[in-house]
Amino acid sequence: MSSETTRQRPAGPPAREVRPTSKGIGRGSSIAAERVSDDLRRGAGDFLEQRRRVSALTLASMAALGVVAAYQNGLIRRPPEPRVSPLDAERVDASGEAYQLFRTPDAALGLLSGAATLVLAGIGDRGRSRSLPLLPLALAVKAAADAASAGVLTVEQLSKHRRFCSWCLVAAAANLAAFPQTLPEAKAAWRRLRGQRRTH
Repeated sequence: MSSETTRQRPAGPPAREVRPTSKGIGRGSSIAAERVSDDLRRGAGDFLEQRRRVSALTLASMAALGVVAAYQNGLIRRPPEPRVSPLDAERVDASGEAYQLFRTPDAALGLLSGAATLVLAGIGDRGRSRSLPLLPLALAVKAAADAASAGVLTVEQLSKHRRFCSWCLVAAAANLAAFPQTLPEAKAAWRRLRGQRRTH
C-alpha cells in the first residue's frame, strides 16, 4: 500500500477549506466525509486511480445508455448513428424485448445499474480495502455482473436481429473494461478478510 499522497493535479480544494461558516439548513458533514471527499478528488495511491477508472468507464456507459433511453422514451425520433451495416440502433432498441423486463425501457434499467456501480466505486476513503473489505469485493462482483450482462445483451442483438446498437456496444465495451480495474483492490480486500479469519 502506498502512503497517503496527493495527486499532481488534484480536483478542487481540500474539504476543510470549504467548510461552511454557519450551520444553515440541510446536511451536516464530518471528518470522515471530508476524508472521502479529499481522497476521491485529490488522493493518489491505495487503488484510487482504479476506482476513478471504474467511475469514468461507468459514466461513459451511462452516457451511451442515456442516448438509447432518450430514444426508447420517445424524446428523439431516432438515435444518431452511422448508417452502416450492421448498425441499427433504431430497430434494436425499439424491439419488444428491450421493454420486456418490468415493462420499461431497458436503457433506464441500465442507467439504474450504472448508478449502483458508481456508488460502489465511490463509497469509502482510500483505506476501505482494510477497514471495509466487503465494499471492494461487492464492487468487483457488481462489475463482473455488468460485464456479463453486456456480453449477453450483445449476443442477443446478434442472434435475434443480426444487427447491433452502436450505443449499446459503447456501453458494453465500457462495462467490460471496468471489471479488470476492480480486481487489484478486491484482491487486497480478500487478503485482508482471510487474515482476519486466521486471527480469530
